[in-house]
Amino acid sequence: MATVIVTTSGKGGVGKTTTAAAIATGLALKGKKTVVFSLGFSHPIEFPLPSGIDVAVDPKQTRLSITGIDRQKVGQIAADMRALRPPDPYKNKGIRYFGERLKKKVGKTGAK
Repeated sequence: MATVIVTTSGKGGVGKTTTAAAIATGLALKGKKTVVFSLGFSHPIEFPLPSGIDVAVDPKQTRLSITGIDRQKVGQIAADMRALRPPDPYKNKGIRYFGERLKKKVGKTGAK
């Protein structure tokens, strides 16, 4: 179950926070309408933002705040970004919502 951070601003609107955790990652804004993810693949992934959605990246480049007026659109954008590299239960790596806790699974053990 993901923890959703809902914030309101003076103008109204909702927000969600996602965290790119424990992967060789860098988040950057390219202009105002494109987010660039470096997720450990051979190429960076450019994610275009629809109108009405604003994104802020923290200075460490591991946390991303998504805000907008339409709650459904904000949730869908956060889910689409999370789907780029979903959290891995074996290594605890991937993009997850802020405050989301993963139950780490044990890997294969060598049989004797």
